[in-house]
Amino acid sequence: MQGGGNPGSRRRVPRFRMDGPVDITVVREGVRDTIPGRSVNVGERGIGAVAAGELSAGESVELEIHFSETSEPLRAKAMVRYQDQLRCGLEFVGITAEQRAAIREWAKKANPEMEVTLAPVGFNGGETGRPSRAASPAVRARGRGLRLGWIVGLVLIVIAGVVFWWEWNRGWEQIESGTKNSDGTSARVQVPTDVMQRLLVHQVQPVYPEEARRENLQGVIALDIVVAPDGAVVSTRALNGPDVLAQAATDALRWWKFQPYLVNGKPVTVETTMAVEFRE
Repeated sequence: MQGGGNPGSRRRVPRFRMDGPVDITVVREGVRDTIPGRSVNVGERGIGAVAAGELSAGESVELEIHFSETSEPLRAKAMVRYQDQLRCGLEFVGITAEQRAAIREWAKKANPEMEVTLAPVGFNGGETGRPSRAASPAVRARGRGLRLGWIVGLVLIVIAGVVFWWEWNRGWEQIESGTKNSDGTSARVQVPTDVMQRLLVHQVQPVYPEEARRENLQGVIALDIVVAPDGAVVSTRALNGPDVLAQAATDALRWWKFQPYLVNGKPVTVETTMAVEFRE
């Protein structure tokens, strides 16, 4: 077998949901800094995570991923591919075949139904995988039917694409119109986490729930919050983590207070993301 597999088949590598602790180590100006985080999903090529600190796209980091309490953690190098406030995508660099096998093994145990292998198309089904040399009238008729099916499928895909584009464009117009005040200024402003951290004037530490302590639940909870023009938190939404820790983080952030964020000298409503860490 050449080229790593049958040329008539393709394998789609999925990503699997995973909620577990991740330690992200980055070296800046010769100083090692370890940022705790929480994984969201994992695949053979990389992971999505929520980190309790800022990362920059293109940074090289070291990862320690805990699949479960009973298995050895996966240690690998990775590259930061994107950073959206506290959420980031990390691509493995130089991962070994044994580490890929460990990821696949864990994934099969956690989500056995999600791995998909696409069957070869246009082969006779024999063990050699060679194209059939002769085709009967029935086979030729079936081939014409398949081609017609492909044409119909492509037409349907084009129609679906047009409908999707129209809905997407209309949705953006509705969003833009809904986020304008009567004077035409934006009603809400997206502000990076580090900027709002500097405006934080009153912080309430969350209460570590006894239930979570008994079950040894730890980690970083990220929350999307809305801050009113007067600096009060008026809305919170937890993005990850066990419900008991997410609720404790939500209860604490409701009492946080920020300096008003000014646009053109006027306070505005702000949307941002904050993180709360629970650790013994």
